[in-house]
Amino acid sequence: MQTSKTRTSFYRRLYVAWLIDSGAATSVPALMSATGMPRRTAQDTLAALAELDIDCVFEQDAGERNNAGHYRIRDWGPIDRQWIATHLPHIKHTLGYP
Repeated sequence: MQTSKTRTSFYRRLYVAWLIDSGAATSVPALMSATGMPRRTAQDTLAALAELDIDCVFEQDAGERNNAGHYRIRDWGPIDRQWIATHLPHIKHTLGYP
């Protein structure tokens, strides 16, 4: 059975938020490296986190210019971070991520 675009989009957002919150990938290049997704997809996914009421902010590194910094999850909203951690293997398999 093929996974719907709605489900893969939802899982992609959850996985990106988890990567940021866990510290595994806190920048667009790091997200691209961790997932293999193109830059535009990573950027669009970051922008779409707000649609799930996940509060993700970009924090500029002190003394740096040109958007040098990292993303941070301030609030998961209605999303259960523990559910993501428990189901991580299934989410990654569904998305085809390493």
